[in-house]
Amino acid sequence: MANRIVVDNVEAGYGTVQVLHGVSVTVEAGETVVLLGSNGNGKSTLINCIMGIVRPKAGAIYLEADGERFDLVGRTPAQIVDLGITLVPEGRRLFPALTVEENLMLGAFRKEARARIEQNLETCFEAFPPLRERKTQQAGSMSGGEQQMLAIGRALMSEPKVLLIDEPSVGLAPILVSRVIAKIRELKERRDLTVLMAEQNFNQAIKIADRGYIIVHGEIAFEGKSAADLQDNDMVKQYYLGV
Repeated sequence: MANRIVVDNVEAGYGTVQVLHGVSVTVEAGETVVLLGSNGNGKSTLINCIMGIVRPKAGAIYLEADGERFDLVGRTPAQIVDLGITLVPEGRRLFPALTVEENLMLGAFRKEARARIEQNLETCFEAFPPLRERKTQQAGSMSGGEQQMLAIGRALMSEPKVLLIDEPSVGLAPILVSRVIAKIRELKERRDLTVLMAEQNFNQAIKIADRGYIIVHGEIAFEGKSAADLQDNDMVKQYYLGV
């Protein structure tokens, strides 16, 4: 079934500070779209608008799924998760005093996922073997890479249709970043997900991107129609590739 996200001319911010200025982004069914930009340019704000954590001041955000259109503006994050959209937040946001298994179980509160908890747990353990080995370990005592695996696993426990991933490379060693990005691609293909990923690390993001956007000062500065389109862009060459 098609699961398409549309962000149309969104303006948003915090109090009197406006962060997004007329941002429009589309993620077609089955795509992996990357949102590129350095810190402070609005990537996380856009992700949080889609999730209902930040309410836009203007514009529209909607999900097209199973032949229906669902307006997301005004819905709570829980209602948006119930529609099949799940976030892997920046910084992972785990419950450090809870075990690996308990953190995973918290991801399965969505009604549609409750009947398949055991199957989804096994999927997470197969995708990330260290989680099986450490399922009784407190999440806060794990390494950064293992915590990122757990954050992704927790999101998968909700059986999402659309997966939003905010800065998966933050705080990870380069070799771990490469592994996490490769695993996101594998899981996306295996579970037929639609993915929007905010990321600063262009060289890693481009490995799994179908296409993407560059956001600068809260505006879309460039829309790449393909991964090659992004790589050929002068802005990318200057700021990400050092050309």
